[in-house]
Amino acid sequence: MIGRVFAIGVVAVSLAACGATTQGAVTGGALGAAAGAIIGNNTGSGDAETGAIIGGVVGAAAGAYAGCRHDGGCRWNESNRNHSQLYYDERARREYYVDSRDRCTYWRNGEYRAC
Repeated sequence: MIGRVFAIGVVAVSLAACGATTQGAVTGGALGAAAGAIIGNNTGSGDAETGAIIGGVVGAAAGAYAGCRHDGGCRWNESNRNHSQLYYDERARREYYVDSRDRCTYWRNGEYRAC
């Protein structure tokens, strides 16, 4: 069980590694997994592993969103001081910006583009 929870944690951290919301996602995922394991173990069928997985996923998503909101917003906007001006990708025919905190690029709608 511990091995699976650890593996899920490694995957979550690697997926969030480039974004500015990493700290919130990691913290939320860890707290959610711990809470989910405790709740899962003490209720229903006593399945701590399933509780940890569900709690970790929900916690990571909530933490990532909270971190993104704390940093000034999850999408590009003119008042967000962490985003560069918009650039145009001729090949993709879409606009993107560079996040000054992590130097990753994101599409205008906030989706990850590249690091």
